[in-house]
Amino acid sequence: MPPWLLSLSFPQPKASKPRNSSAACRRDFASKTTSSIFPNTQFTNHESLPSMQDSFAEFTKAYPQYSDTYRVDQIRSREYYHLSFSDHTCLDYLGIGLFSYSQLQKQECPKYRIASSSFPVPPESPPPVLDIPFFGVSYKPGNLKTQLLHGGVASEFESVIRKRIMSFLNVSENDYSMVFTANKTSAFKLVAESYPFQSNRKLLTVYDYESEAIEAMSNSSEKNGAKVMSAEFSWPRLRLQSSKLRNMLVSKEKKKKKKRRGLFVFPLHSRMTGARYPYLWMSIAEENGWHVLIDSCALGPKDMDSFGLSLFRPDFLICSFYKVFGENPSGFACLFAKKSTIPVLETSSTSGIIGLIPSQKLFRAVTESPGTDTEVEYLASQSGRIEKGKTTYEIQHEEIVEKLKGIEMSEVSESDKGIEMECRGLDEVDSLGLVTISNRARCLINWLVSALLKLQHPNTNGTPLVRIYGPKVKFDRGPAIAFNVFDWKGEKIEPVLVQKLADRSNISLSYGFLHHIWFADKYQEEKEKVIERRNNEADGNKGKDKSDMGIAVVTAALGFLANFQDIYKLWAFIAQFLDADFVEKERWRYTSLNQKTIEVL
Repeated sequence: MPPWLLSLSFPQPKASKPRNSSAACRRDFASKTTSSIFPNTQFTNHESLPSMQDSFAEFTKAYPQYSDTYRVDQIRSREYYHLSFSDHTCLDYLGIGLFSYSQLQKQECPKYRIASSSFPVPPESPPPVLDIPFFGVSYKPGNLKTQLLHGGVASEFESVIRKRIMSFLNVSENDYSMVFTANKTSAFKLVAESYPFQSNRKLLTVYDYESEAIEAMSNSSEKNGAKVMSAEFSWPRLRLQSSKLRNMLVSKEKKKKKKRRGLFVFPLHSRMTGARYPYLWMSIAEENGWHVLIDSCALGPKDMDSFGLSLFRPDFLICSFYKVFGENPSGFACLFAKKSTIPVLETSSTSGIIGLIPSQKLFRAVTESPGTDTEVEYLASQSGRIEKGKTTYEIQHEEIVEKLKGIEMSEVSESDKGIEMECRGLDEVDSLGLVTISNRARCLINWLVSALLKLQHPNTNGTPLVRIYGPKVKFDRGPAIAFNVFDWKGEKIEPVLVQKLADRSNISLSYGFLHHIWFADKYQEEKEKVIERRNNEADGNKGKDKSDMGIAVVTAALGFLANFQDIYKLWAFIAQFLDADFVEKERWRYTSLNQKTIEVL
């Protein structure tokens, strides 16, 4: 982080001024952003962009409230300093971070040091070393219903993490039971395999994008007899089609309202477009006999504070956690079930429930009995690595899973006396609070949206470089954005190419697929130009499904640690596409350096 940005990011707290009403803030926010961010200006050359320092000065004038979030910059500088050292811009993280990078560096076994790309094992370190920072995970036998009702063998470490997460999310242990799952997809699939779709026949989802987790849930639900339905979103702003959703939710048979109609799966906002959806839909669903599953995986780290579990208690809640922002994306998901709902679940053979094992036990198991039958059951979301002497052994995910079969959880679940696991990532978020985190994200994402819309191809009749899907400048939009980049002829540049070129610039983006888009008659001609068929060759799908029609997009998501430098770097990178030869120049630059040319080039 440049010194000037540090100095501007850490102002002294100012005396508080009288605040306008919430309604007034919402009314004024969009107009203020439009009039303050590069007013009456279009950029047609990436070299003409104002400097980061000048842009930041204008940014703070437009959003003076941003200075109140300086504590986030202090936390980033103190606990996540690897982001500055690596100059890495992480705009592809979803979920909530448990630990800080500073903790990762300090977590060192008395004998063995953790191996990672940024903290390699010194040559003199004794082997073997297993790359498992903080904890590993283990399969748990049994079905979901039994685990929720009676629990199972759990280490003290797992119990500590469970209590900390429930406290962080304000979920009461009196009202909910919780299991850890391998990932988000596992959590959704577990619900689908256990929910009584034979009697409660419908599954209704509200997603404007393709989700692996929802696809897995839909497939499992259909096998169990469910009728799968989805909400639709109106072109061009991708607003939720309220009348259609209400018709699907509301029971026409008033006398049979007590009969459960099925499962309503509701994300509080879109992880791709940043669109937020009214909580009212949860109440409508419940009043009309639906069980409700809330997907909070894409929420900001303190957004659950505004959700109000004390007022509305969904039947199921799913959220996800990763280990360290910008360093270790592996983690787990949490599936909460309301205790009064658990009895309706069916007993079925399921997989995906896991237990958490402290890293010290994993190190101990490997170093004391390497290669024997007492190896710890270990599930990795990525390949593991064991180093013995000068030899490094790569262990692929499939090999690890094979090693897990038949291992009992009791082998790694003895009491961990005196365990004190500090979830510093959660502690930092708690200390900042909802208002600080939300205000910061609101300023950053809306500046980014406005700045991207200022990029325009030269020597054209105002051909924009970027098209944004979903909400644009808006007070209550989420900190995520879906967009595409177009060349001077109006042809879309493939999102995967944009993502890979960004990666070369040390910017991590994602790409996805928007679907369930509804076009009014007046947009039918435009529909033919923008809609496309998803590539299904990999999964063998012939592409006849309506859900295969949509729009491939580039996506960026801002975590609570994002700063102005991150969004400026993205803006400056995207602006390079104003040069009609940018992609070709990148091809030759990497070829001349004897580096492998990416396939899409």
